[in-house]
Amino acid sequence: MSFEILSPEGLRCDGRRPHEMRKLKCEVGVAQDADGSAVVEQGYTKVLVTVFGPHECTNRNRRDNDRAVISCSYNKASFSSGTRMRKLVTDKKSTEVSVMIQNTFEASILLEKFPKSQIDIFVQVLQGDGGERCVAINATTLALINSGIPMKDYVCACAATIYQDTALLDINHLEESARGPLFMLAVMPKSERIVQLQLDNRLHNDNLDKVVKQTIQGCKDIQVLLDRKIKERTVEAAAAYDIKPRV
Repeated sequence: MSFEILSPEGLRCDGRRPHEMRKLKCEVGVAQDADGSAVVEQGYTKVLVTVFGPHECTNRNRRDNDRAVISCSYNKASFSSGTRMRKLVTDKKSTEVSVMIQNTFEASILLEKFPKSQIDIFVQVLQGDGGERCVAINATTLALINSGIPMKDYVCACAATIYQDTALLDINHLEESARGPLFMLAVMPKSERIVQLQLDNRLHNDNLDKVVKQTIQGCKDIQVLLDRKIKERTVEAAAAYDIKPRV
C-alpha cells in the first residue's frame, strides 16, 4: 500500500503542514508511588516516565562523592507498535536510548546538589507512532520537575526530516519509514544550548540550516506547552492548601 509523504498541496499524510507538530497532551503526578512522574502524548505516541530519588547510590562502583549519578531504563511495551522485533534487537536499541537519555539529563540536572546520590529514571513507551525518543525526553523533563529535582532549564526534544528539499517537523511512523535523514535535537530553550543531537542517515549540507532552525523552534514551542502544564499543576496544588502561588 502506497502513501504520499507530501501531497502536491503541501500536506503531509496526516493532514499537517510541513512546519506543524502533532497535538501534544501531558499530565504530571500520574504515579503515586514515584517521586515524580509524567505522561506525554504527541500524536499517537505515548510515553510514561517515573522518577525515583535522589536516594543513596546502590552501586558503590558508580557512586560519586561530588555529584549524583543518573540511572535510566528505557523500554517499549510489546503492544506499543504494530510491528514485532526480535528481543535481542529491541534490547540493544533500548540500551542505546537509555544511555542517550542519561547523557542528556546529566547536562541539565544540578547533580552537584546531591553528592553520593542516585536518580533513577524509568521510561516506558506505551504507544509508538514515531518520535519516541523525543517524547521520552519531553516526558522525562516533566517527571523530573514534578519530583522537585532542580534543573538548569527545561530540556525539550524534537525531530525533523527532509523530503524533496522540504523540512518536515515532528515526524510520525510513516514518515520515519520513508528512511530519509532523521535529525533529532534536545535543547535548553532559553539559551538554545544543544544537549543532544542525533542524525540517522545522511543529510545534505544545503538542508542543515533549515532543519536546525525548524527543530529548535519546535523545541521552543514544546517548552511553552510543558511550562503551561507545570503552572496549571502548581495552581491546583496550591489551591488544595489554600496558597496563592506566584507563577
